[in-house]
Amino acid sequence: MRRRSLLIAVPAGLVTIAGCGDSDSSSSKASASPSPSPSASASTVPPPKVVDGPVPAITAGTKFDEKPTVAKGTGDPSKNLAVKTVIAGSGKAVAEGDFVQVNYLGQIWSTAKVFDNSYDRKTPLVIQLAQGSIIDGWRYGLAGRKVGSRVEMAIPPTWGYGTTGNSQAGIKGTDTLVFVIDVQDAFNIKSSAKGKAVAQSDSALPKVGTNTDGKAPSVTVPKVDPPKKLVSNYVLEGDGAVVKASQTILCQFEGVVWSTGKQFESTYSQGRLSQFAISQMESVVKGLAQGVTGKKVGSRVLIVAPPDLAYGDTPPTGGTIKKGETLVFSVDILAAM
Repeated sequence: MRRRSLLIAVPAGLVTIAGCGDSDSSSSKASASPSPSPSASASTVPPPKVVDGPVPAITAGTKFDEKPTVAKGTGDPSKNLAVKTVIAGSGKAVAEGDFVQVNYLGQIWSTAKVFDNSYDRKTPLVIQLAQGSIIDGWRYGLAGRKVGSRVEMAIPPTWGYGTTGNSQAGIKGTDTLVFVIDVQDAFNIKSSAKGKAVAQSDSALPKVGTNTDGKAPSVTVPKVDPPKKLVSNYVLEGDGAVVKASQTILCQFEGVVWSTGKQFESTYSQGRLSQFAISQMESVVKGLAQGVTGKKVGSRVLIVAPPDLAYGDTPPTGGTIKKGETLVFSVDILAAM
C-alpha cells in the first residue's frame, strides 16, 4: 500500500469534483479517507514572522529534485518561521490557494531523524496551499517562491503540528521540523493543458476547443445519436507520465449532457480545480475514471460516457441530468499522484 504524506491536514480529496453531478447538488460532494492532522490549534494561530534562518546544512543531494541529506540542527532553532531559497527557480510565483507539485524531505531539527519524504516513493506530492489542507508552515513559507526553486524551512511547532505533535511520525509537541522542498510546478484556476493539438476528424463526436488560456474550452455536441461505447480521445496530447488507475488527478473539466448540450458541471464556472482519486470516481462516473486512465499528464481529453458508464437510471436529483443520459467531458489533466 502506498504510504500517505504526513503533511496532509484534511481528507485527500482537497478540492473534489462534485460527484460529477450538477453543480447545485450538495449531496454529490465526494469524500476520502482521513489523513494525519495537526492539532486544532495549529490552524488557528496568527501568521508567523518569516526569517531567513537558521536552517541546517544540506550535505548531499544538493541539486534540484535530488533526494537531500540534511545535517542535524545546531543550537536552538528560531521561534519564527525560517525559510531559505537554496536554489532560485525561474518559473511562476506560487500564491496561497494554489496547488503545488513538489518533492520533499522532512526531518526533526534536534535529531535529524527523517520522518517523511516523497523521493523514495518516486511520486511527487500534489497539494493545495490552503488553511486546513496543509501544515501552516508550508502555507506561509512557500507563498511567493517560484516554480523550479528548492526551499528549506525550519518550522516551529506553532506552525507545524502544534503542542500535540504527530505520534504517527514520531514528532513531539516541542519539535521544530526541517523540510527541503523542490517546487516542480504550481496550478490554479487559470491553469490548462499545454499539449499538442490532435486532429478531431470524426463528425459523429463532439468538438472541443484547443485554447490554453485557462478559460473553459468550447464543447460542441453534434446532432446525431451518441456512441454506445466509451470514447476517450486526446484533444491536446501532453508529454507527461501516463495516468494509472491507482492515482489521484488534479484537473480542470467541463461536463455537458449530450442530448441538450447543456453544462451540468464545470471547474471553470465554479472557480476551483478538481482533485479526485480515480478509484473513487469508479463508483461515481465509471466512464470518467476509465477515460482519464492511460492518458498522459498535461493533456486535454474528450470523454464520452454512455449511460451504463455514467449515471444510468439513477442521476442526481433536481438537476439537468436525466435518466439514460450520455455525458460529455473535456478534462485537462494537470497533475497526478
